[in-house]
Amino acid sequence: MVQVIERAVGQVIDSMHANIGEQFTIDDMARTANYSKFHFSRAFQRVTGVSPGRFLAAIRLQEAKRLLVATSLTVTDISHRVGYTSVGTFSSRFRSSVGVSPTTFRQSGGFTRHIPMARRAVDARTAVVQGEISAPAGPPGLLFIGLFQDGIPQGAPIRCTVLRRPGSYLLSCVPPGTWHLLAQSVALGRESMLGDGPFAHDLALSVASHGPVTIRPGRPVERADLTLRPICNLDPPVLLALLDVRTHALGVSANASA
Repeated sequence: MVQVIERAVGQVIDSMHANIGEQFTIDDMARTANYSKFHFSRAFQRVTGVSPGRFLAAIRLQEAKRLLVATSLTVTDISHRVGYTSVGTFSSRFRSSVGVSPTTFRQSGGFTRHIPMARRAVDARTAVVQGEISAPAGPPGLLFIGLFQDGIPQGAPIRCTVLRRPGSYLLSCVPPGTWHLLAQSVALGRESMLGDGPFAHDLALSVASHGPVTIRPGRPVERADLTLRPICNLDPPVLLALLDVRTHALGVSANASA
């Protein structure tokens, strides 16, 4: 049954890619999966960790990232190709999700040298999230680990860190709330994929997730272990600009908790 549901969700995700610049409603998605709208939405969320609408929005921005690096299309043309009627709305959502403007993303070849964290007040109720991250498929590049508000790696993480190799990690001063622990890595030596952009070899991108993790007062330590694996089409796209393995930068030194 699980495989049947995953196959149906995968078909819908394929249709999302095929209809990226067109209107593709929840009703359309449910018909593609041959489910009722209510059953489809629940099944999609269970398989991918996010709602169908959020997943489609992420696919559109991921395609915009690819077009910015792989083509010379204008930002306006790209915004229209991925389903936006307003270039201002597109640019705003791109910046809030990816972390930089479309123009900056293009100029940097699809990478970023700095991942800013969300500004949140620190009080006595904060906790530590710690654990081990492993990479059975082989040595990855830099490992980025962050806590996000939902299951899509986008926007400013609540807390994050970068490791040079698999092993122990620690995220300190984590505020109360419910967060998703997400990790990503681009294999060393394969970061240059379209010129200097990260889009020609998707299997070079590995991901891991855990959660949601709920931080409550009185529980100062939460443990969560992660195992990296190649990204697949059922995983939400990584919208946050990939960390540039050539700079090893996170605003603070690599291998240090932020």
